[in-house]
Amino acid sequence: MQIHKTKGVILRAVKYGETSIIATVYTELFGVQSYMVKGVRQSSKKSQGKANYFQPAAILEMEVYYNELKQMQFIKEYQWSFFYEKIFNDVVRNAVSMYIIELLQHSLKQPEAHPELFDFIENTLKQIDKGADGLIANLPLYFILQLGSELGFKISGEYSDEMKVIDLQEGSFVKDIPSHQQYLINECAQITSRLLRAKNYEEVSAILLNRHIRKELLQAYQTFMQFHITGFGELRSVGVLYELFA
Repeated sequence: MQIHKTKGVILRAVKYGETSIIATVYTELFGVQSYMVKGVRQSSKKSQGKANYFQPAAILEMEVYYNELKQMQFIKEYQWSFFYEKIFNDVVRNAVSMYIIELLQHSLKQPEAHPELFDFIENTLKQIDKGADGLIANLPLYFILQLGSELGFKISGEYSDEMKVIDLQEGSFVKDIPSHQQYLINECAQITSRLLRAKNYEEVSAILLNRHIRKELLQAYQTFMQFHITGFGELRSVGVLYELFA
């Protein structure tokens, strides 16, 4: 069994036994992995505060044991890769980060490395921590669209006078309203096109949205993911975003 150094984003941590946890981590080197972390819930001075490293959204530098034949791996060493200033304390930023993490829990099914996706996730979480308020409100919409692109089902085409409709089942801009109800049209299709074309966070921040459009887009993008990821399900954190950005 070899030891590797890798970054990881904590997706979930559950208690195991009296003192340990099992952490689900999206790693830069190995994709989604499960790790047994022993002793972090002990009340001893040595273990005090160690469980904080495994809060969802935490970004860690880790030394890990890896055996491709085993489903459960072990962590040898860990430390902060990036120390958040706001995410764990600010209600809005925490809610947005939890939406990102829940989205990843529902979307990442295979233990396969995807370095570009890892970088995108890491950069997004950092932006949630340090970005301006206008950016934070739009990041959930931008992230879910870009996540779809990274996973291989980008919405094709772009908004124009002729192509004003997005067929969410097909994942493309089309001329005519489809026979089913899963589509976006006019302003929602136009905003989606802008989000897909955005090349940096400044462009994302500059898109002005009211709460009705934001809610409609969040619902539509979840539907889009449900069409393209088997067993995607419902995102509980969406309801929190509706309330916060109302």
